[in-house]
Amino acid sequence: MTLRVYHAEPEEAQAHPRLGALMRRGQAAGPFDRLDWLTLLARECLTPARPFLAVAEEDGAILALPLLQGPHGLSACANWYSFWARPLTNAPDRAPALIAALARTLDAPLDFAPLPTREAGWMAQGLRAAGWLAMVEPAHMNRHLALEGRDFATWWATRPGALRATVRRKSRQGQVACRITTTFDEADWAAFEAIYAASWKPQEASPAFLRAFAQGESAAGALRLGLATIEGEPVAAQVWSVEAQTAFIHKLAHRPQASRASPGTLLTAALMRHVIDIDRVAHVDFGTGDDPYKADWMDDVRPRWRLRAHNPRALIRAPLRHWRDWPDLARGLARLATGRTRLAPPPGDD
Repeated sequence: MTLRVYHAEPEEAQAHPRLGALMRRGQAAGPFDRLDWLTLLARECLTPARPFLAVAEEDGAILALPLLQGPHGLSACANWYSFWARPLTNAPDRAPALIAALARTLDAPLDFAPLPTREAGWMAQGLRAAGWLAMVEPAHMNRHLALEGRDFATWWATRPGALRATVRRKSRQGQVACRITTTFDEADWAAFEAIYAASWKPQEASPAFLRAFAQGESAAGALRLGLATIEGEPVAAQVWSVEAQTAFIHKLAHRPQASRASPGTLLTAALMRHVIDIDRVAHVDFGTGDDPYKADWMDDVRPRWRLRAHNPRALIRAPLRHWRDWPDLARGLARLATGRTRLAPPPGDD
């Protein structure tokens, strides 16, 4: 048995046949696992921190952990656009052992989120096997929907009565027209950006990233851009993508002065009809954040976890170099003692 552990830049990994296969469209469960997503995120959003993949290979099994090297430690190669961040592997049963092998090559403290439950368990187990102190706590909640073979009409009948009544009443008024496109168009994107800028949402942090992502999804046939208009004027817009039988809801906004016509609600209903009856997705993912309105559309909620870990050997070996880490470790132990954090997430697979 030959174990190989190394670090690779995201651009280098594109040429690696096994890494490329693990993290490409068609193999990934969503955009957040893909190398092109990580490369784009690093270029547009994460400078000057250095992204890299910590990789372990052994007898056909491979695991890649996307990491970001910052001034005070390691974190997930992710930000607010990421619905999840996690280690990727073709051998789930060997994941903790491969993570343990990676951990032995790392010294800096690790702050990794948002992790799905299964992968949070892998990382906690693997890091502890390598002698690290690892703790997990909830980071976000994720609203999602499993359709279980239902078409739109069957699913829609299960929605809250107030939501269905709003869509029925506002649709009959005929004030709002909804349009869904799968191709990136400059005018449509300009309308989305104008609506977002005029909405209640905070200023878009990285419009260049979002635009480039939409262009890439359009080229792959995965973009679903919805626009709602009143008398020809765009008043609501949403950016979705479809991949691996899942519809991902990335961005939505509407002009506040159009709220009485409920354009955002009508547009969400139109997009749901499209992805369920035309794309025939099996799941819909509403991203991070447990906003109350999401419960009207999604049936289930699950946690995303934050894992914080320290290598005690590194702290003891070079206490002055790691002086910043001691207070964080003490706070983590205090949270563990009071039950606000734990050594591992509860069993689960999401």
